[in-house]
Amino acid sequence: VQLQASGGGLVQAGGSLRLSCTASGRTFRSAAMGWFRQAPGKEREIVAAINKGGGMTSYVDSVKGRFTISRDNAKNTVDLHMNSLKPEDTAVYYCAARWGVILSTILTNAHQYDYWGQGTEVTVSS
Repeated sequence: VQLQASGGGLVQAGGSLRLSCTASGRTFRSAAMGWFRQAPGKEREIVAAINKGGGMTSYVDSVKGRFTISRDNAKNTVDLHMNSLKPEDTAVYYCAARWGVILSTILTNAHQYDYWGQGTEVTVSS
C-alpha cells in the first residue's frame, strides 16, 4: 500500500490550500481515511477523518468551519480543503488509511491507522 500526499506549501494567513492523498495497492473504497498534522515540538493530532463511503466526517474543533475533508473513491483520493488558514495551522500534514472497517467507522486516533503517507508541509505566515 502506498499513500502519496501532495499540495502543501507556503501561504499567508487567511489563504487556502488543498491537500490531496492518493492511495494505491488496495481497494481504496474499503478504507477509512484521516488527515493528521504534527507541528514542531508537538504530538501528531487528528485534523479530520472520513468513513469509507464518504458520508460521515469528523473534525478537530480548531478547524471546524474552515477545513473540509472529502474523498473520491473512483479516483482513489482523499482531499483536505483548508480555508481561512492561520499560523497555528503550520505543520506537516499526513494522510492515513485503515482497511477492514465497517461503513460507519470514523477513526480519530493515530494508533488506529495502519498506513501513512510521507507528509506534506504547510506553512502559514502571519
